[in-house]
Amino acid sequence: MESRRSFIHKLGNCTAVSSFALAAPLPLVSKLINKSIHTIKPFTIGIIGAENSHTAGFGKLFNIDKSFPGMEVKYVWGETEAFAKKAMAGGHIPHMVQDPKDMLGKIDGLIVDHRHGKFHLEPAIPFIEAGIPTFIDKPFCYRAAEGKAFLELARKQGTPVTSFSSIAHSYETFAIKEQLKNIKDINQVVRYGPVDLESKYGGVFFYGAHIVQPLLYLFGDNVQKVQVHQNGKNSSASLAFKDGMLATLVFTTKKYGWSTHVETEEGIIPLTSGIEEEEKPGLNYVDMVNMFITGKEPRSHESIIHCVAVLEALEKSVASSQWEEVLS
Repeated sequence: MESRRSFIHKLGNCTAVSSFALAAPLPLVSKLINKSIHTIKPFTIGIIGAENSHTAGFGKLFNIDKSFPGMEVKYVWGETEAFAKKAMAGGHIPHMVQDPKDMLGKIDGLIVDHRHGKFHLEPAIPFIEAGIPTFIDKPFCYRAAEGKAFLELARKQGTPVTSFSSIAHSYETFAIKEQLKNIKDINQVVRYGPVDLESKYGGVFFYGAHIVQPLLYLFGDNVQKVQVHQNGKNSSASLAFKDGMLATLVFTTKKYGWSTHVETEEGIIPLTSGIEEEEKPGLNYVDMVNMFITGKEPRSHESIIHCVAVLEALEKSVASSQWEEVLS
């Protein structure tokens, strides 16, 4: 993951595009943002998938809140007509299509947003082949091998593609990453977060990216093997990194939220960002939009696939109860 981050990009009629070093104080960044003004032509977005509440959320972001003036979600395809109409109402999305391909030639950027990652890649292929920049919500896909083939096609076509967890790809995570430079010799990490191993939307894949991907952002894409532990409804997992670090994931069931603690010479300490109020819109939206406009991918393809491979190994360990190698 790059050590620098992009900050608020207000794109459209009198919109701002900016990026600055991670170490810069956020108030200073805000002042710099306001001084960077650029104009772009109107940009039309289509969404494949409407079962997830995120679809109406994207509509609200672009169409109602107008967080990125000049950009609008105009088309949606839903798994059912009811899902599509609900997203249209919640996000003020004007058009429903009967087939995702009906959006070809009508949109400038694509968002794919199913609840189960196994449905993400196939409908996006025609758009990748047409050169439409594409954001795929977490999880990127359900199998690393399929994801590799998809990204190879995107690279061959010259089409920018990205995918990430909003929990991982956030100003808070990058602020913590900067703080880690001053914490030496971390060899154990404990991270808490909700995961339902029996979810009908792919088990550990459904929420697993939110608990796994932040660790990869913070400590690197170098998980070697994993093991899941279960005792009735309670479960956890161990992630062994190639450098010897061990991360323990506690899959919570009673409270929504995530937290991370590390063992240091001073004891066990929580990792907190120190950010009192996050910049709006979130970094996940900013970098998605920046990729749509500039073609610059905010995350490497290798990083995307490694996270999928970790989730796939966790899924195998749920079945075997043994250590499983991460094959990315």
